[in-house]
Amino acid sequence: MMLHKRVRQFSAIVAASAVLAFTAPAFSQDVTESHLKAARAAVTAIHATDPFDNILPQAAAALEQQLIQKNPDMQELIGKTISEKALALASRRADLEKEAALAYAKVFSEQELNDIATFYSSAAGKKLLDSGPTVTRELVKAADIWQNGLARDLAQQVGETLAAAAKAAAPAAPAPDNATAPADGAAPADGAAPADGDQPEAPKN
Repeated sequence: MMLHKRVRQFSAIVAASAVLAFTAPAFSQDVTESHLKAARAAVTAIHATDPFDNILPQAAAALEQQLIQKNPDMQELIGKTISEKALALASRRADLEKEAALAYAKVFSEQELNDIATFYSSAAGKKLLDSGPTVTRELVKAADIWQNGLARDLAQQVGETLAAAAKAAAPAAPAPDNATAPADGAAPADGAAPADGDQPEAPKN
């Protein structure tokens, strides 16, 4: 039955995740207990692991949907079983908290972690955490407007400079042919009257 296969696959994924967590390079032996305690306080103060709150519920919901699609006649049992197993796995959240604390302890000193925890536990620190996303969104909007204006002005100024350079380098246009008057002694145009003193001689008998 597909139900047993899906459950085995889910169990394999959970087991693989556990093995990976415990076989990863450990550096906890370089961290003192007080250092780790400071790191845990900092992690809690900045809510470092909050983005991972929905991982287990989402995994459970996805698994439930898959299993019900394959075994609609077992919907009730599937939902009950997944809820029970997911609730039992929820205690493993402490493993994530420990790994997060170790990660911070590896980068920050104990004093720095205490300072971080103190600030983000203060009113100003809490407000920064709460209002930070809103401020970031406004900053992104302002940056977009600034970027568009900068790109527009740069293109305009460069275009004006190139156009001026091209105009200065262009050769002067030649004067049209009909703009010059005929030179002295040039033959008059057809039908033009001869000038005084230039009357033609009368034919001789």
